Amino acid sequence: MRRRLAALATLSVFFLDSNAQAASSDPVGDLIMSVVTGALPSGPGWNLKATLYHAGAKGVGALDALGCKVVAMRTVAVDKTLIPRRSVLFIKETVGMKMPDGSEHDGYWYASDVGGAIKGQRIDLFTGSGARSMGPARALNLASLTAVKVGEFKGCPPD
Repeated sequence: MRRRLAALATLSVFFLDSNAQAASSDPVGDLIMSVVTGALPSGPGWNLKATLYHAGAKGVGALDALGCKVVAMRTVAVDKTLIPRRSVLFIKETVGMKMPDGSEHDGYWYASDVGGAIKGQRIDLFTGSGARSMGPARALNLASLTAVKVGEFKGCPPD
């Protein structure tokens, strides 16, 4: 009986450890845990000067530097020598911002684009189609934002 209990205890520790590792790569799960615990996501971080861009401005197309569709209020352009492309970033200053569908932003952005003017401590937030899409984020233009890398994504960023 003691051997069975010891085996069950060992298995439960193993499963708890593997679940903890899986949860650490889940940005949405991390956000939920941060709300529950009151802690913000952590990882490598940067203080960045923000600018905004939208589809149609200066020839900006509908695809990012990875060849993926740009996603309003999710895609960011970064200096890839500072922040690796395919990084999932948490930008606390964007939490609660109004999304195109009317919901509130959770603070997660996807580094899938680059730009000729995005060098060093700069980040360019994609707001959507047309200048009107910049409205909800206008206060962030030229502001200093804190971006924390919380993970990586494969393929294209989610819509």
